[in-house]
Amino acid sequence: MNNMQQSTTVRLPKTTAITEDFEISNTVLGLGINGKVVKCSSRQTGQTFALKVLHDNVKARREVDIHWRASGVCRHIVSIVAVYENTMEGGELFQRIQDRQDGAFTEREAAQIMHEICVAVKYLHDLDIAHRDLKPENLLYTSPAPNAILKLTDFGFAKETFVKDTLQTPCYTPYYVAPEVLGPEKYDKSCDIWSLGVIMYILLCGFPPFYSNHGLAISPGMKKRIRTGQYDFPNPEWQNVSDSAKKLIRGMLSVDPSNRYTIDQVMKNSWI
Repeated sequence: MNNMQQSTTVRLPKTTAITEDFEISNTVLGLGINGKVVKCSSRQTGQTFALKVLHDNVKARREVDIHWRASGVCRHIVSIVAVYENTMEGGELFQRIQDRQDGAFTEREAAQIMHEICVAVKYLHDLDIAHRDLKPENLLYTSPAPNAILKLTDFGFAKETFVKDTLQTPCYTPYYVAPEVLGPEKYDKSCDIWSLGVIMYILLCGFPPFYSNHGLAISPGMKKRIRTGQYDFPNPEWQNVSDSAKKLIRGMLSVDPSNRYTIDQVMKNSWI
């Protein structure tokens, strides 16, 4: 199954094979949860797109269905129409973080980035959808321009969650995983807020609050620190960061999901 996406809400009929209408390149743009993403171009116009190649199975169809429901309205979510997606020429937020010489953004810059991510997350949460894999690698810029729009993509882990504490599959990327996802308890969309807190932390200092010291993706020590919320704001990286920024991070990195900020509380925060 070939899943292509673009920034329009009109579902296009698929009357020919993709290869008849598009030239598929060998350039791999990224690897999603359920398949790889390659670059392709329209044979008629030359316009470039991102083509996500999926094996036709239940999991892939669920990803497309959830992503499709979330697309077309919120400009901070990559939109799907039938079989193609617009190429995000600006690359990943992850790359912009790596490209910072000092390893961190100013608070003003970080607040703008967080606002754009939060718009996407609020849209999903209002639909009772948990993304479950929020990270800089899944946030793409529409162009290299400083004012390019940031969009959320890769809905491979996304799932509907109409009732609180109904999710139980441990889907995650280690740096950004919420404590309850690592444990035996069930969880809900508040796991996304924890990931937002980790992203904000990284934006302001250039490194994550939780990491492994042993070269493992997630070590026992790292897991314990996440489960107990053991992190700090070390100097010199944090000495000039405002208390309001740190307070917001603490609100998102609350180990107890019932005490963790909601997406509405995050967006109403004066720092954002």
